[in-house]
Amino acid sequence: MSMHRPEGSRSWPEPTRISIAAAALLVALLAGLLTLPARSAPAGAEVLRTSVAKPQAAQAKTQADEAPLARRTISIGITVADMERALDFYTRVLDFQLESDIEVAGEDWERLQGVFGARMRICTLRLGEERIELTEYLAPTGRPIPVDSRSNDGWFQHIAIITSDMDAAYARLREHRVRHASTGPQTLPAWNLSAGGIKAFYFRDPEDHVLEVLQFPPGKGQERWQSREALFLGIDHTAIVVRDTDASLGFYRDRLGMIVAGEAENYGTEQEHLNNVFGARLRITALRWPGEAERVGPAIELLEYLAPCDGRPYPADTRGNDLWHWQINFACDEPGEAFTSLRGPMRRLVSPGVIEMDGATTFEAGLHLRDPDGHALRFLRGGGEEDTDIRAALP
Repeated sequence: MSMHRPEGSRSWPEPTRISIAAAALLVALLAGLLTLPARSAPAGAEVLRTSVAKPQAAQAKTQADEAPLARRTISIGITVADMERALDFYTRVLDFQLESDIEVAGEDWERLQGVFGARMRICTLRLGEERIELTEYLAPTGRPIPVDSRSNDGWFQHIAIITSDMDAAYARLREHRVRHASTGPQTLPAWNLSAGGIKAFYFRDPEDHVLEVLQFPPGKGQERWQSREALFLGIDHTAIVVRDTDASLGFYRDRLGMIVAGEAENYGTEQEHLNNVFGARLRITALRWPGEAERVGPAIELLEYLAPCDGRPYPADTRGNDLWHWQINFACDEPGEAFTSLRGPMRRLVSPGVIEMDGATTFEAGLHLRDPDGHALRFLRGGGEEDTDIRAALP
């Protein structure tokens, strides 16, 4: 729009107008009211948003002000329909070792798991230094995993099993006729500085849970993942789909006290074929408990799908006996601290509060709740010298 200047009226000399405009711009910039536009990438260049971890002081106020609500991740729990079939698969195909096999029932278990009339067979298996906990509900049985589940649905969760040789691991899985979740093993591209060179493959266990085998190239991952002593070495992390990474960081980092261990944004044909989701673009954030990485248990990896955005939310009526139910078990000094620290939408209880257990396992008390996206977490207090290694007791 132009403005007409009446004849005879005076205008400011050109240099004065420029000086005043420049001064106004400088004041605005200093006041933070304006930001300069970023330089655009050259034509044809693909832009990768590189995530930069925030400084530790700003990253987690919990770390500076109070102790984390737990010390380590003990195990990853998975609900199964047929324990014998699951044990055969995990021990024979994936080389897990059975550590304990117990049957439990009673009011304390009903309240901890939020399932009335619960009778469960619980088996703890170990791979390397990590554990999974398989639970079969003998009564009541739950619902199967939806047959149309996709990797961007809110109930998606997996464990990443580290292999020393992806070709040999894939051959082993093919020999046992596992069902693919990925189209095949993928090598992430070199342009992805955080994940380039990582080999990964998604597949399904007999209960239809998605699992991942992953091989780190030299220079990535923990040093122990470079070992060649076994085909399957351990569990690096469990991954969960979240709606909003920043909101999840507000829970896991700022309230629970976990720290950010890595961040990346993954996309491209390799990522699409790994997740088997066309157009997949993910913001990925790894979290772990403070301390030495190999001593604090598997990390938690947040998967936010920036695209596509059609993933379905975690079902609000999920119970522990539903086969899509996973639970992450944390060792803590006092579950009541989590109960009092997490309030409002941050505290979505499964158990009605902290449940004192009746001596059936090596943990004395537990609190069961869900994160803001619906994923289940248990805070467990141990009962002896091995309270940082809480697991079901041998029968």
